[in-house]
Amino acid sequence: MMEKVRLRFAPSPTGPLHIGGARSALFNYLYAKKHGGDFILRIEDTDLERSSRESEEDIKAALRWVGIHWNEGVDAGGAYGPYRQTERLPLYQEYIEKLMQSGHAYRCYCSPDELEAMREEQKQNSEMPRYDGRCRHLSAAEEDGYRAEGRKPVIRFRVPDDQDVIIDDLVRGRVSFDSAGIGDFVILKSDGIPTYNFAVVIDDITMHITHVIRGEEHLSNTPRQILIYEALQAEKPCFAHVSLILGKDKSKMSKRHGSTSVVNYMDAGFLPEGLVNFLVLLGWSPEGEEELFSLEELEKRFDLDRVAKNPAVFDEDKLNWINHQHIQRKDDDELTRLCLPYLISAGYLQENTVAADYDRVKKIVSVVKTGLDHLSQITEKAELFFASRKIEDEEASELMAKDYIPGMLKRFVRALEEKEALDPIVVKACFSETMKDLDLKGKQVFMPVRIALTGLMSGPEMHELIPVLGVREVKQRISQNLGLEL
Repeated sequence: MMEKVRLRFAPSPTGPLHIGGARSALFNYLYAKKHGGDFILRIEDTDLERSSRESEEDIKAALRWVGIHWNEGVDAGGAYGPYRQTERLPLYQEYIEKLMQSGHAYRCYCSPDELEAMREEQKQNSEMPRYDGRCRHLSAAEEDGYRAEGRKPVIRFRVPDDQDVIIDDLVRGRVSFDSAGIGDFVILKSDGIPTYNFAVVIDDITMHITHVIRGEEHLSNTPRQILIYEALQAEKPCFAHVSLILGKDKSKMSKRHGSTSVVNYMDAGFLPEGLVNFLVLLGWSPEGEEELFSLEELEKRFDLDRVAKNPAVFDEDKLNWINHQHIQRKDDDELTRLCLPYLISAGYLQENTVAADYDRVKKIVSVVKTGLDHLSQITEKAELFFASRKIEDEEASELMAKDYIPGMLKRFVRALEEKEALDPIVVKACFSETMKDLDLKGKQVFMPVRIALTGLMSGPEMHELIPVLGVREVKQRISQNLGLEL
């Protein structure tokens, strides 16, 4: 019987959840879901200066927003906790002792100045900078001497000489590293805090992690981690290192390419469905031509065999297109509820009048949604439904000065008033009646009505705007903009 798959996402709470981290979390989550396994959230908070509970809460909120829920880990509990590294220090010490006793680790008393001098000498000799092992074979007397000087040791892992460290990567295939290029690395700092490469291995061993999916930038850490697994005679997980995310200029994704954290996309009004759909396509390709998926569909379809080795390009235009498609899939009620906070923030609505205004707002959202790539655009797209602008364009002012305009507008308003109810079809009929009665062409009617109601020469279709405004608002706007009594 196949072992139950167990995957984890282990962010450092030193800032918001970034796009690369969100994709890693998503890939781990989807693989666990696809194979009926567990998804664990673990917090790597051993960077004591930069880690904060505030960042941890922000990361958890971002994960929940995109729809990722963990069945084990911080907040959820589980059999292999605690799930914050700073709460696991006694466990790391236990494994340090094992490595010390087996001869796979040793105390190093080198000072920062000595280490820097060592690196400089190696550079001058055109050698690869790495620790040269000078504390590997210290006698008890030498250690006593260093301690007497007040030196606090770190613990280094003893890297075996001339060994090929092999990684059978589920994405990149077989990758080999020469241990000679690694050097004895620190696994426990002098303050008793474990380093990343050590703590992550102990956590993955004790939490029975079966698969580790992470970014390609971690590939260079993997040989160190594999050596620790082997020293502890522990079963290694399957590794899968997914491609880097690049900006459009093919350089590594950074702030200069635009927003890099999930919270920025939340605030801009991207849908979680849209962002998830986009992120999963950064390095994974489905069978066939389809590109739009819900999270539930991805849970069934995602697997590592279609994850590419090549870097993925973060294309903001593609993200906007995908998010636009998911907006169009929403029913008008749900979309209206999602747009309300933006309309309230812009001052178009008051919180205490939302219920009374809801039906009208829903009509507005239904009209303008085809122009939305993200929800924050609703304030711009819906502006003319809440207030008209003054006629400031010179060309528009000249057009509205023509003699036939007042009579035409009065005839058009009368046509609207004669109707029991207004909808796009009825409004189109009112335009047709006005043109026929006054022997005018379409442009002679449509453009003046648009300018009179909006102050602009372009914008939403009048047969969509007018039913939302209603006859009373139409008359008010014409009166305000033109001083015409109706």
